[in-house]
Amino acid sequence: MDISRRTDYALRMLTELVEDPSGIVSVRTAARENAVPYSFARSIQHDLGVAGIVENSRGANGGMRLAVDPRETTLLDVVEALQGSVEISCCADPSGDGSPCPNLPTCRFSPVWCNARRLLRGLFSSVTLHQLVVEGRSPVFEGEFRLVDVSAARDLATSDASSR
Repeated sequence: MDISRRTDYALRMLTELVEDPSGIVSVRTAARENAVPYSFARSIQHDLGVAGIVENSRGANGGMRLAVDPRETTLLDVVEALQGSVEISCCADPSGDGSPCPNLPTCRFSPVWCNARRLLRGLFSSVTLHQLVVEGRSPVFEGEFRLVDVSAARDLATSDASSR
């Protein structure tokens, strides 16, 4: 899983909107204040609009405004809106036709990849934009890992892969 530059820039630009959720921020201002190339910022603005995260308006007083509640919108919502589903490996769809990897039932590594995906999705969905930006809070993993029999891990991985 790689957080793209596009997603990083979008989150920086969204920070200003989350700080003032009722305000409008021009793309030029958001780009300048967050060191985002203007042409890239325009493209990001478009993608955020298509995803329903911002509303865009044109004109002298135009710009972007939040279209979502930052208290309910998670980091996962934004990442997946910009990058698609959070994946660690290609176990779910290696050929691109929607079918899982044929090695999934016997692969010794797929349970690790599927659990890593579950952890990453859990981390990203555990915090809202408001918590990150306004409250200055960030999630920390404090649990433990435990080893289980590979068949139990495979069952968990298979159920996770089939739920997508």
